[in-house]
Amino acid sequence: MGLMMDVTHLDRWFPPAARQPIVAQLVKRVGLTRIRAEYFVRLWVYLLVKQQGDQMSKPLSELVPLAHPEVCSLREVAELFYYDQEQGSDRSAGMILAKLAALGLIQKTFDGNTTQITIVPIPELLAVPPPLAEVIMDQFDPRSDAIPVANMLAQNYNWMNRNQETMPHRIVQLLRQWSAQYPIGLQVLRRCDNGNPVGIYILYPTAKVSEASFFTSPSKGSHLSSMQSIDPFVMAEIGDAECVSVFVRSWMIDPLYLSTHQQLFLQNVQTTLGKMQQDFPNLCDLHTLIIHPSYEAMAVGLGFQKTIQDAKLSVYWMYLALDRFLELAL
Repeated sequence: MGLMMDVTHLDRWFPPAARQPIVAQLVKRVGLTRIRAEYFVRLWVYLLVKQQGDQMSKPLSELVPLAHPEVCSLREVAELFYYDQEQGSDRSAGMILAKLAALGLIQKTFDGNTTQITIVPIPELLAVPPPLAEVIMDQFDPRSDAIPVANMLAQNYNWMNRNQETMPHRIVQLLRQWSAQYPIGLQVLRRCDNGNPVGIYILYPTAKVSEASFFTSPSKGSHLSSMQSIDPFVMAEIGDAECVSVFVRSWMIDPLYLSTHQQLFLQNVQTTLGKMQQDFPNLCDLHTLIIHPSYEAMAVGLGFQKTIQDAKLSVYWMYLALDRFLELAL
């Protein structure tokens, strides 16, 4: 099978009308922009067509897992990604492949001569998704949860960070540090069958000395995604009457559980904040960083408002009065 040199070839095997709903679904995943989602779907379709070859007698009706890794050169990838654009190099195509790999969507290996690509099956896109395991909200366990949660959060931030290999280890250290300081603030969505976490939120009571950071560049607040050794935010000590701010340092749910368990997550946040008010009686402000459009829609629906946006990155601060959040009927 030759290269997909023009749009009609791709459209023949998987028309735009079939691709666009999948692209829209993929954009809900953290770090996956619409253009990256489109490239990913093109790649998946191309590898399926290339793999099945002459066995294909009609267009694809759905995306299915690859039978095995498929050889694909950067030249092929570049022509696939950029057939409808005036510019696009092998190098830029390779950088996009690296982003897709960092987000856990593909796996690629290079044996010195050829590159093999595997599409990681995405359950929510398959024709028959696997049944969801029963889950509960639970306290974060630094002994057993730190590494799986760190790997999950690394995908949350990898798209913003070039130094991806060291990030999970750094996040493990921060999770265990924050849990030791204030365990109530870390809660997970936990599968009942195997105990694995599939979601986490981190509520961080912020000392008065750090409040000014909520009014500076949002990129300075992305401590989990940076390699800065000094955290710009200091956690308040229990009983601190000057502590008025809670920083939502992280909020992530596995896409499989997002639509079905977001309400449970939010209700649990209200419960946890109620407990935190007993330790910090003057809490009144909720601050969070938004790094993806899907979370922005949820935050706006809850009443959060944008405050400061980063000039270079698509991240920004949002604010909501804590009392108003607690009054929400979720």
